[in-house]
Amino acid sequence: MRAANLMGMAANSGMSIDGWMGAAQRIDSPNADDRSVGEAISLIVVHSISLPPAEFGGDDIVRLFTNTLDPDAHPYFSGISSLRVSAHFLIRRDGELTQFVSCLKRAWHAGLSSFNGRENCNDFSIGIELEGCDDSPFEDAQYVQLVALIKLIRTCFPIDAVVGHSCVSPGRKTDPGPCFDWQRLAVFGASLVRAL
Repeated sequence: MRAANLMGMAANSGMSIDGWMGAAQRIDSPNADDRSVGEAISLIVVHSISLPPAEFGGDDIVRLFTNTLDPDAHPYFSGISSLRVSAHFLIRRDGELTQFVSCLKRAWHAGLSSFNGRENCNDFSIGIELEGCDDSPFEDAQYVQLVALIKLIRTCFPIDAVVGHSCVSPGRKTDPGPCFDWQRLAVFGASLVRAL
């Protein structure tokens, strides 16, 4: 669904015709490019991220997504500071929502991936990062924001499935991890949320 189709829904959804959500803090990431012409956005991929690992509340996720992460700021960063990655959205521990890439653009979030026989999930998906890790439960505020965001995205795009990064990159990725409570998305039903 392109900008022309989005235009009629934008007023009611809170998303602009250029794919930006008004309620989100906007921080533009350079790690994005154009989707293929006519490519339908049909998948939501849920991720988790914390930088440094298992630490919450800093600005290092933003720095990673904007290519400004200092490799000397933490031992872990020397191995990831050269990565060029992003997601469309980040949901902080307190539910604060940040958008890095227009939903009409391809964010570089899933990497080597496939879903239902289709390769390169970045081409047809929206990536949502939750600040968290495999070993810690997520916060209620994050689930509330995630449900609201999925509802909004579904008013604008023909979403067929909501999956974890581990589903589209098995063996390579584990997020959002075993502490993510997929039942919190049960409102959408098992036909949409594939982990139910």
